[in-house]
Amino acid sequence: MTDPSRDAAPPAARPDTDADIDTDTARLVAWGQELRSVHARLRDALEVAREAVDSAGDAAPAPSDGADPRRLLGLYCHGFCQALEGHHRGEDATVFTALLDLRPDLAGVVAELQRDHRLLDHLLGELSRAVDAGADAAALDRHLDGIDAVMETHFRYEEKRLIAVLDEPALAVALAGTDRRAALGPLA
Repeated sequence: MTDPSRDAAPPAARPDTDADIDTDTARLVAWGQELRSVHARLRDALEVAREAVDSAGDAAPAPSDGADPRRLLGLYCHGFCQALEGHHRGEDATVFTALLDLRPDLAGVVAELQRDHRLLDHLLGELSRAVDAGADAAALDRHLDGIDAVMETHFRYEEKRLIAVLDEPALAVALAGTDRRAALGPLA
């Protein structure tokens, strides 16, 4: 009979303690949850931008001592654009790189998501130009509708295809020490 204690490394010599494994597992779960949370925050930011369009479209010119609804509209729309662009830049540079290193079989999924990122960047640029040009509320709503449709389809596909992968221990190890904002954008 084999002595089980002979095959086990002493606790101090083991490279991975139970605490390290628990930390990696917790971090791993956090990546999948964080992706969902960032997507929820971006949906909320889009709704705030929509509300700003509605408010600016209904408002009379601001008195000299009040907040200009057009200025607030610009802040909310540009803020949303920067948040979504930052999210996608982080995914492209950090998360997708780690995914492809570990799971080259996901190259087609990542390529599709990156195509969506480029399309959304284009749509966000168009929205930004429309806001800067003083487009009316109806035109801005059309821009936001297009962004919303592509963004929602993109988020659902990404969550369906990647959440399980984000829950793999190897990805947690690959992304260990990565700043969430660098990986998932300013709303992480």
